Order: sequence, then structure tokens, then C-alpha cells
Amino acid sequence: MSPRGPALKRALLSVFDKTGIVGFARGLHEAGVEILSTGGTARALASAGILVREVADLTGFPEMLDGRVKTLHPKIHGGLLAVRDNPDHMRQAREHGIEMIDLVVINLYPFEETVRTRGGEMAEVVEMIDIGGPAMVRSASKNFRDVAVVVDPRDYDTVLAEIREDGSVLPATRARLAARAFAHTSSYDALIADYLSRRCDGGAGSLPDTLPLAFRKILDLRYGENPHQTAALYADPLESIPSVVGAEKVQGKELSFNNILDLDAAWGIVCDFDEPACAIIKHTNPAGAALGGDAADAFRRALAADPVSAFGGIVAFNREVDADAARELTALFLEAVIAPGFAGEALEILKTKKNLRVMRAGSATRIATGRDYKRVVGGLLVQERDHISAEDAAFKVVTRRAPTALESRALAFAWTIARHVKSNAIVYARGTTTAGVGAGQMSRVDAVRFGAAKAVSPLTGCVLASDAFFPFRDGLDEAARHGVTAIVQPGGSVKDAEVIAAADEHDIAMVFTGRRHFRH
Repeated sequence: MSPRGPALKRALLSVFDKTGIVGFARGLHEAGVEILSTGGTARALASAGILVREVADLTGFPEMLDGRVKTLHPKIHGGLLAVRDNPDHMRQAREHGIEMIDLVVINLYPFEETVRTRGGEMAEVVEMIDIGGPAMVRSASKNFRDVAVVVDPRDYDTVLAEIREDGSVLPATRARLAARAFAHTSSYDALIADYLSRRCDGGAGSLPDTLPLAFRKILDLRYGENPHQTAALYADPLESIPSVVGAEKVQGKELSFNNILDLDAAWGIVCDFDEPACAIIKHTNPAGAALGGDAADAFRRALAADPVSAFGGIVAFNREVDADAARELTALFLEAVIAPGFAGEALEILKTKKNLRVMRAGSATRIATGRDYKRVVGGLLVQERDHISAEDAAFKVVTRRAPTALESRALAFAWTIARHVKSNAIVYARGTTTAGVGAGQMSRVDAVRFGAAKAVSPLTGCVLASDAFFPFRDGLDEAARHGVTAIVQPGGSVKDAEVIAAADEHDIAMVFTGRRHFRH
């Protein structure tokens, strides 16, 4: 045996994704390695002129049950699991005619892709649950001292280079490949468990007793929230809705951890509206948000709400960015912009800001389902996303005066924005434009004061949305002092009667929603 590891004599190749497999198999054959294979892989290799031995010839059993059983056999797993320097193992292998398999190259049925494209077809999805593949991968990985296992075509060149050099695979490489293989099967099983639990565990809104996660790294980031923190972006393979994670970066610098958080916050706001919308985000809170006649108009309105805070912000649109909107964007220093798409002329204009990150996200679709994860030391908090919109909430008038039609439209807009503001949250709105945002305050009356302090013009005639109830009348009194004419809030305080009385005293129309929008 080479000091590097056991000489490779026999390899089993069985892949669904056949990218690069012919060239890899040809390299193995030229190195004197016998190739075992199954089904479609064997046919692909044979048609390329590579000598292949069918697994059925080794086991003495044909593929059966529509291919569900082909490698689940002692002559396969014995050849993978036998410890080469264990005399008893090798004696038993000889007695039963078990030949050693030194390399396994496997990639699994495309379960993830099938869920994405045929998610509603349970029978078709179930057929993409690979059994024999993960079993072989796990057997080979357990015995990595003697067996190399490859689950990713990106490893073909490294493995083949080592085999060509000395007829074997380095011990360190086998250990690394085994770790990747176990991560691969773990992720695969987690995807299956997650899919079935979402489909079968008690209906919508239920959460499983055991939470399998199979997030896949798609991007290493320069650093986390601060330069001393390492960071990466991971994708949820079962989440297919247009998002920052799946968006295409058209131009600009690398994305940072904070960019992604802010882009996600901005995109979430504009996706809540059917009309053209724009949101300008700083530190995950809206500096300004507005609806408009088109993208450029919505941006101008959002910018006017707080032009100082918008500097260095993140901008999102739910409409294609045209040349007019692009010209507006280039007049201000911004970190990033995300939209469903960008007109050709708009991209040419945006190129003048070479560091501006431009993200094409696809259609702006309301994010109404899914889970929200928050890490805590020692555990993980999981909840449904807060998808209750103004349309979903039943606005109940609780004051003597009902809001006017114009006030009602402004209240619905402000209530929608409040869902995206850190608690305690207060949103002032004039029509369908934010006028002041009080975010992340420790008391509600301070949130009212802070939102007013952020306003760049008098608030007389504005409406106000609160993400949670007013515990005392002081918040109402403060809002009245600034000229607010209508308020939307969840209600539910033991002081509701006192708060309603205060609204009536100030001739403020107030509606209760019965729905809270805390965002920590």
C-alpha cells in the first residue's frame, strides 16, 4: 500500500447529474481503475466508449422495482464498509465473494429541484427520494480511511490528479470528502423532512417537534455586521419566492452582511403594495416610503420624507426602474438598489455610479408565507412570518368620529409600513407617503415624539399608525399636539377606554385592528 493510502482498484459511479462524469471516468480507466456503474450512468459511460461493469453483474441481482432497488446489497456495502487492515473483515469478504470498492462517486436524485418545479405533485416528489445513493455515500464516508467518496463534480479534478500521481487519494482528502459527503446526505434528508413536515404536520402554521435545516451557502461575505466577524449568506432550498437571496447583482461592489439585511427589509416593504412603491432603508428601518404614479414619482416622495437619513441608504422598488428613476437615484449617494428589473437606458445611467450595488430580483410578490428564524444563544426561535396586512385586519372604528375616505387610505398605508418598523414603532403618514417614523424606542410615547422629531414638515393633518396598543393616553395627547387627525392601532390595553376618550377629546378618528405588529 502507498503511504498516501490504499491503491485504487475499483470505483462505483452512479450519478443523476452527469456533469463531467465521462471525463472523470475516462481518467479513472486510464489509471487502471475498474469502473462499476448503474442504469443511466452505465449507459452514458458505455456510449462514450468507456469499459463499464454493471452493478447487477457484481451482485447477481437485477435492478428491480422501477430502479428502487439496485445497490442495496451486501456485495456493495460489504465492499465499502470492510476495514482493509482488519483480518476478520477481509476473511469474511473472501468467504462471501465480496470485492472491495475503493471509490464511490454519487450524486442524488434532484429532490430539491423537483420540489421547486413540481412542489404540489406529492407522488412525483416522493419518487425523487433517493435511498440507495445516500446509503452508499454513508457507508463509504464511514470507512473513509479506506474509501474515497465524491458527491460534488467540483471535486473530480482534485481526486483524479491525486490518483494519477500515486494511484491513491490522500488521507486528508478522503477525510475532507467524507465530511462533505455527510453534510450532503444530512442536507438531503433535512430537505425531505422539512418538505414532508410542511405538507403533513398538522396543516398551515404548525411547527415540527424536530426542526431540520438544510440551508446552503451561496456567498462568502467580506465580514459580518462588523469587520471582526466572519459571515456568509445561506439560501433556503425550499424557498422559491423572489428575494434578495435569489436576486442577480447586475453591478457594484460586493454585498455586505448589512447590505443584505437592509435590502431584505426594503424589498419586504415594496412587495406589500400593488401600486408603484419605493422604500428607502437605513439600519433595516424605513427612512421614507411612498406610493406614486411610477417608480420615479414614488422615489421622489419617499426621499422627501427624510432626505438626510436617505444618504447612504438602500432603495427598493416594486416596479422596473426606468431612465427617469435612474436619474433620480444617481443624484444621491446610495449603497444599493433592488427592483424587479431595470430598463436598458436605466442601467447605462446607473453605471455612472460604479460602486452602487444594483440587484435584479424578479417579480415583486407579497411575502405571505414561510418561517422566520432568530438565533439566540443555545437555541433558535422560529415563528411564522408576520403576513397580516391592512387588507387582512378588520378596521373597527372605536371613536365618535369615523375616519374619512382619505384618512382611511392613509391609515391602511401607515399600518402596512408599521409592520416593517422596529418596535416600539410609530409611523406618521400624509396620504401614501411617510411623514415621520419613530423606530425602536423603549416607550410608546417616546416613539410618538421621535417620529414627530424626524418629520421634515409640520404633521398637521397626518395620520398615525402604532404597531401595538397605547398603554396610556399620553401617546394620544402627544399625537394630538402635532395635529394628527386619525390613528390606527391594535387596541387591547386595559386603558383602552381612557385612550379612546382622549381621541374623542381631540376629535381624532381611531380604529382598532386587533392585530399587533411587533418587530424585534
